[in-house]
Amino acid sequence: MRPLIFLGGVIISEQNVQVNEQIRDPEVRVIGEDGEQLGIMSVEEAQRLAHEADLDLVKIAANATPPVVRIIDYSKFRYEQKRREKDQKKKQHVIEVKEVRMSPNIDTNDLNTKVNAARKFLEKGDKIKVNLRFRGREMSRMQQSMPILEDFAAQLSDIAQIDKPAKVEGRSLVMILSPKKN
Repeated sequence: MRPLIFLGGVIISEQNVQVNEQIRDPEVRVIGEDGEQLGIMSVEEAQRLAHEADLDLVKIAANATPPVVRIIDYSKFRYEQKRREKDQKKKQHVIEVKEVRMSPNIDTNDLNTKVNAARKFLEKGDKIKVNLRFRGREMSRMQQSMPILEDFAAQLSDIAQIDKPAKVEGRSLVMILSPKKN
């Protein structure tokens, strides 16, 4: 996957970034180093301004008419962007889907154990996929096993809500629960 760079409100791929002499457009809209609009001018004039400021000319909006370029220190910007991405990765919580598998002839105590495991996952903020698997002759009793999933959801109703109600998928009944939003 290509690294992405956030440049002046626009996310662009690092490989598609045109810097300094790579910019071949006849006219460009120039944004100065402190964010002010410098207007529309030729690429040569924009490169001269960037060179005088000892900075780089970077194309940030190639699809605009005329294309938008910005005068910035490109290497410093890339360093700050990588640091910002690293900080964001630390702070984000990826919601995982945890699976709880059961069979239709599950005992009450075993069901309670599965409910407690699901409760721990829900408290962490993960979603739960409850999978009630059928084998052989159990397939003929699919609809009679629906109360098992309803009971499972009822026991977790204080901290969970049903995202997808019980539905037949192949040889199993599947229901998805997610944590309630406070």
